[in-house]
Order: sequence, then C-alpha cells, then structure tokens
Amino acid sequence: MNDILVISGQETRRASLETVLTFMAESCCTAEFAQAVSRLNSSVQYKAVLIDSDQPQQAIELIESFPLQPFVVVGRPLDNKPANVVGVLAEPLTYPELTRMLHRCQEYISQRPQKNTSVINKTKLFRSLIGKSAEIQHVRQMIEQVAPTEANVLVLGESGTGKEVVARNLHFLSARKSGPFIPVNCGAIPAELLESELFGHEKGAFTGAVSARKGRFELAEGGTLFLDEIGDMPLQMQVKMLRVLQERTFERVGGIKPVKCDVRVIAATHRDLEQMVEQEKFREDLFYRLNVFPIETPALRDRKEDIPLLLQELVSRVEKENSANIKFTENALISLMEHHWAGNVRELSNLVERLTIMYPNQIVDVAQLPRKYQHLDVDDYQPDYPEEMLERDAINAMFGDDPDVDDEEDDDSSLNGSLNGQLPPEGVNLKEYISELEISLIKQALEQQEWVVARSAELLGMRRTTLVEKMRKYDLSRDDS
Repeated sequence: MNDILVISGQETRRASLETVLTFMAESCCTAEFAQAVSRLNSSVQYKAVLIDSDQPQQAIELIESFPLQPFVVVGRPLDNKPANVVGVLAEPLTYPELTRMLHRCQEYISQRPQKNTSVINKTKLFRSLIGKSAEIQHVRQMIEQVAPTEANVLVLGESGTGKEVVARNLHFLSARKSGPFIPVNCGAIPAELLESELFGHEKGAFTGAVSARKGRFELAEGGTLFLDEIGDMPLQMQVKMLRVLQERTFERVGGIKPVKCDVRVIAATHRDLEQMVEQEKFREDLFYRLNVFPIETPALRDRKEDIPLLLQELVSRVEKENSANIKFTENALISLMEHHWAGNVRELSNLVERLTIMYPNQIVDVAQLPRKYQHLDVDDYQPDYPEEMLERDAINAMFGDDPDVDDEEDDDSSLNGSLNGQLPPEGVNLKEYISELEISLIKQALEQQEWVVARSAELLGMRRTTLVEKMRKYDLSRDDS
C-alpha cells in the first residue's frame, strides 16, 4: 500500500501530478480512465487515488465502484460526490493541501469497517477489552502497535478497568508469546520480602532461606514480567529496579554473581505517578524508564455503549462455568448503562455472577437488579387473572381445598363462620353468598385501616390494584360507610 494512483484523461495533468508526488518522495503510478478499472481491480491496495474531475460522470461511476478506496478529486468539485471522496484539490497544487488530503486518505483506510470484523478484532481479547467504543478501539490499536516491539509499557487506569488484561494481550501478540507471563502485585508483597520475590535469594541469605530460590525475573526469562501496582513499590526497591532496567542484570539476595535477564517489563498502576514524582514518592528516572509507551485503560462509565457487549461476554463465561445463564431486558440494559461503575468491569463481572445465582436461566428486568443499579423508573408488571380463577381460589381457601392444610384443622376452622358449616335444607346461592362474604371482609379491612387501600390490600393478602377493581365492582366507597 505504498503507491498513489493518478487517474486523468490528460497526459499533461498525469505527468504534472506525478512530478509533484515524486518530489514529495511519494511512490506513484498513472492511468487513463480506460485503464483505471483494471488497476483498481488488481491486488494492489493504493493508499490514495487522485482523480481528474474533467470527466465528471466517468469519475463518479468509477469512484462509486470502489467504495473501500479513498479518492481525492483534482480540479472542480463533483456534484453529489460519493462518500469515499475525502476532499478536493484545486490547482495549482500546494504542498500543505496535498499533504492534508493524503492524511485524510490514510485515516479513511485505517478507520473503515473491516470485512469480517468481529468483537474480537485482530487481538485475542480477554474480558474487558471487548467493545465498539472509540476509547476501547484506541486501546486495542495501541496494543497491536507496541506489542511486537521490546518497548517498556506503562498501563494506567482505575482499578477494575483491565490493566492486567492489556498486559496479557501485549504478551500474547509479542514475539515472547511462547515464553512465560509472570504477574507480580507490588502492593501485595511486604517491602522486606519484595526484593527476594523479584530477584530470588541464595541459601542462607536470611533466616529461613534454607535453599536457593529463583525470583520472578528469572522465572520470566524469555517472556514478560508484569509489575502490577508499581506505584506501591518502596523507594529503595525502585533504585534496584532502575538498575535492572538499565543494565539487564541483577543479583540474588545474598549473592554476588550477576544474573543476566532477558525480560520485557510491563508495569501498571492506578496512581498518578507524575504527581508522586513531584511529591518525591516515586523516582523520576524510573518513571521515565517505564513510561516509554503509556496505555490508559478507560473507565467503564466513559464507554457505556460497550456494556451490552461486555454483558454478553460475561454471561457466556459464567454459563460455561456454572451451566446457567441469564438474559436482560432492554430496560435493564438502559438502567445498567446509567450506572457510575466505580468498580468498572470487575464490578460488572461480579454483578453478572450474582444475578446468575439469584435468577438462573431467567430474564432480568429493572426490578430484579439490586437497588443501587436501578436508574430507570419502570412500573412493575402486575398480571391480571380471570375473575373465575380468583373466585375459585377464594372458594378453595374458605372451604379447605388447600393441600398444605390438615383435614382436622380444616374441619374446625375453615368452615367456621360459613353458615356454621351447615348447608340449609332450602340450599344457598353460592356465588351470591361468596360475594356478600367478600364485600363484608373488604369493608371490615377498609374500616380497620381507615380506608387506606394499600394497607387494606395487605391485610387481605391481595394486590392493591386487585382491591381497587373489587371496590369498583361492588361499588364500595367511604361515603357509603
């Protein structure tokens, strides 16, 4: 993709443009309109195509035939120009304008949607690098650019944003992928033990050192050493770390023999190292040695559009581990996208695991989310049941058709108050009797609760909406009492 193609029906214009581009040290080739299609159909990918506008109809047809290729029009602007025309160059050409148009062509190619693009993109991504947001795409692009090099990388970002994930991807895409990836949390190891953990020790170097032991640098030989929370490293250890990075040698604790190391160092921290340098809590020379290529992992709240894709990935992982999955309603997704996510992707992962335990193989709506994640006012669905079903349930409850109630207890209590448990010789209209009994119980509940419907419904063991419907059905109001 080193060539620039110049298309024009005028030989003098082709020669003029070729001269200018050659002067700019750009490799180029020329073609007439008749030859242009075969040139563009070839396996060569042009980084830019300069096309003459003197034959506008032919130019538009050609440009529309190759939508993946960026074009720069030379001469007059085209009417209804296609989207892949990145700009127009007026004659006489100027160096700044031509350079600007070539940069636009470069951006058109680098940012265009790729054929067979997937969430995974080119990298073997882990959990928190999934997404379509500009922020996470920028992180992936930086990983792909720096991974093949030997440059030291400093990964910055809040806790839970996936700094170790970035480090593992850097290792996976590097020439060291066949070597070990050794993570060390500098903040989790006591200061007095950190030197031994990193550089190892000789037998008898200190009390309890009954044998020689390799440190993390030796274990990471030929691979990658990931120093997490480098901002928590004590100052005296920072001096020794600087020497290792500069000289690529170290000595074990209690040893005098220098040990060479072939290790790529990736460091990470959630702290502001520049501020720590100003406060003399972190060595300036070590900071600049580590900060060769900084990568900042974005907070989840800054890439909320990635949350649906992250949830899909996290649910898939939990399903593989626990054989249970969950789904989210659209309202639940909207509510989660409104959350602040102080714990970032780690917090989201924990929430998915929690919801899977609580609602296995179910659909989660806003009401099922923990209260702190409910950022959307949605009326909870209350199903309405046929009147016949409600009446049947009421009859079953009054006449003891409850499998959990013992028969003897039913004889003593369920029929109590229901015609004294006896059916009159003349019979009874059961439906009217049930209605009268229901009206009586509803009135009693309303009067006891001073006609507060919500509390009365709770006393009767029914939903508020159901009680309102029954009051409307029986024409019950406080004025009648």
